[in-house]
Amino acid sequence: MKKDKIIYWTATIIIFLFEGVMPALTSQTELAKEGIHHLGYPEYFGNALVVFKVLGSLALVIPQVRGRIKEWVYAGFAFDFIFATISHIAVDGMDPQSFFPLFILAILAVSYRYYHKLNSPSMALL
Repeated sequence: MKKDKIIYWTATIIIFLFEGVMPALTSQTELAKEGIHHLGYPEYFGNALVVFKVLGSLALVIPQVRGRIKEWVYAGFAFDFIFATISHIAVDGMDPQSFFPLFILAILAVSYRYYHKLNSPSMALL
């Protein structure tokens, strides 16, 4: 059980850093604004995306947030990573960098799997 908690929190903290801390600290830089513009999205979309990423990443690391809310956060991040990959491939082609969101999606999948493993009814008996 201790190993499962370590795996869960490691994966979840990585998601928190990539999707909460980094966007919050860098969203207003020229590089971030150019990245959103490069993909063809308006600037307000980038701002809204940052707000939802920060709120979602906070929901993942706050233990009191459970159930449907956490499920929706995992789903939202999964959609974000899938559509980020599609956007990058559509604009930049099959560049290796285009597939980076899928790498983060794999880390999210580990967090999701271990979240359910730690919160399953059989674990409540221990």
